[in-house]
Amino acid sequence: MSEAAAERVAVSPAGSGEPLVFEQPLNERMRAYLRLDFLFTQALFHAHSHSQWASRASIATLIDIIAIITRSDVRADVLKELERKIVVYTEFQRRPNIDVDRLQALVANLSRLRTELLDANSAWLQPLRDSPFLAAIRHRSSVPGGTCNFDLPDLSFWLAQSCAAREYALSEWLALLRPLCDSIAELLWLTRQSGRIRAVVAANGTFHIAFDRGPPVLLLRVSVPSELGVFPEISGSHYRASVRFVSWQGVSERARQVERDVPFDLICCH
Repeated sequence: MSEAAAERVAVSPAGSGEPLVFEQPLNERMRAYLRLDFLFTQALFHAHSHSQWASRASIATLIDIIAIITRSDVRADVLKELERKIVVYTEFQRRPNIDVDRLQALVANLSRLRTELLDANSAWLQPLRDSPFLAAIRHRSSVPGGTCNFDLPDLSFWLAQSCAAREYALSEWLALLRPLCDSIAELLWLTRQSGRIRAVVAANGTFHIAFDRGPPVLLLRVSVPSELGVFPEISGSHYRASVRFVSWQGVSERARQVERDVPFDLICCH
């Protein structure tokens, strides 16, 4: 294989040619939502695998979720946002040329999520907080390699149980988090759906955005053709943002600034 061909293989992501989408949250709430959604999806994936390593990974992800949730009252924030969305979409039903059936289904789903989250009262996290088993893992997780066999014999004993027993325990813990995480997934979906796609070009690999006054942009999404072999580094706030494209140089070198024009789709989500 020639050097040029090898380079193309190295920088071209595998797949069907679908564009690569990168997201940048523009406030702390959106950062927390994206992290929790990512972690919960990861925990569910590992919880349904049969290996002990998958069970380890699921518990490690569960510990990360607990750490994020206990820093602030995420449940109250999500409830407030669900209620706000219900009010907004209920008012939309009075507007002309609106698909009322679809909007009613959306409001009904938001109301169901709100009810499920309300049913998980203020002590909803207590079983996870009070578990001596999870507390020991959480304590040792701050130490590199701190959850290995000699550090946590109780974890090793639990991992030696049947796959069904481990899966049952994980499902019980994740069920406590599901009302919150399902609500967050729905709010993220609505946020992404609010964005309008705009085709733009980053001159010499750089693009600057100044946001208009009005509803704040919560999430910036950048869609790049996968065959270009580049990815964006995004930074921003409520007022402005910058997108800088770099080219992948492999795992042994830093990515390099692109010095050519890069066409991409920009989506600002409110």
